[in-house]
Amino acid sequence: MKERMEIARRPEVVRTALRYALIVGPILIFINHGDAILNGTMTTTAWLQSGITLLVPYTVSTLSSVSAYRSCNQNDETSDPQ
Repeated sequence: MKERMEIARRPEVVRTALRYALIVGPILIFINHGDAILNGTMTTTAWLQSGITLLVPYTVSTLSSVSAYRSCNQNDETSDPQ
């Protein structure tokens, strides 16, 4: 678990996850709340849900990066001729 958290906090992982959250998040928000946004009927709850929606692509990107880093490290260890 400690290794996963260290990878998740790497600047390049955080930057990538933020980038995906800022691209995919608004798309998800518009899919879920677009009509209310356009009609001006967003409630406080809907705005909170929208904020939480941004966490979805951030989390998916972070978990994917952690998995990829760990996979690469395992491949490096098994192919290391030492």
